[in-house]
Amino acid sequence: MVDWSSLDTVFLDMDGTLLDLHFDNHFWLEHLPARYAQHYDLHPQEAKDRLIPMIMAERGSLNWYCTDYWSERLSLDITGLKAEVGDRIGYRPHVTDFLDALSQSGLHSVIVTNCHPDPLALKLKRTGLDTRVDAIVSSHQLGKPKEDPSFWQDLQKVTPYEADSTLMVDDSFPVLESALAAGIAQCLAVLAPDSQQEARQRHPEIPCIHHFDEVLPALRQRSPLPSGR
Repeated sequence: MVDWSSLDTVFLDMDGTLLDLHFDNHFWLEHLPARYAQHYDLHPQEAKDRLIPMIMAERGSLNWYCTDYWSERLSLDITGLKAEVGDRIGYRPHVTDFLDALSQSGLHSVIVTNCHPDPLALKLKRTGLDTRVDAIVSSHQLGKPKEDPSFWQDLQKVTPYEADSTLMVDDSFPVLESALAAGIAQCLAVLAPDSQQEARQRHPEIPCIHHFDEVLPALRQRSPLPSGR
């Protein structure tokens, strides 16, 4: 599934890969429409009918992920509203064990996320995730989402890597397809990003897991990199 012995770098998505996507899905599909309805004195269903098509129209673009964009467009404090349901932020199953094993393996671990810096800060405060990896890069630093084919070349300027010894783990098939097209040697898809929803169908070409316990044994068998590498 993953050839750990050939790797130097592991890129990790955050939402839906390391953290439970239930938080984000609940916010965008339930909490935001409810607060939007209160703010504009709308029936809850009318608020959803307005918001969901508006949000979906930006799917795959940087705006889709941009807190500043949605705060301005909706005249609401999106980061503040996210904090209202921050208790829903949490790890997916087996993630902390996986990150511990990744650290012990000597591999360079980098979170590469489309999350905007403001909600990113909220999630890091809640989870301490930044203490478990070597670095974190938000696509907002590069001005383009991971779905953009040119993202991966620009990523080199922020965190240099060798594509032929890099693994990308993500719950988004379009992101993984973008990574593969850019020359990333190995990709791994997560099929159960939201703990409250059924797992998705497997990708026809990309190896898939439901949870990280499926790759933990092989990762733990990997010999650590030599000191100083």
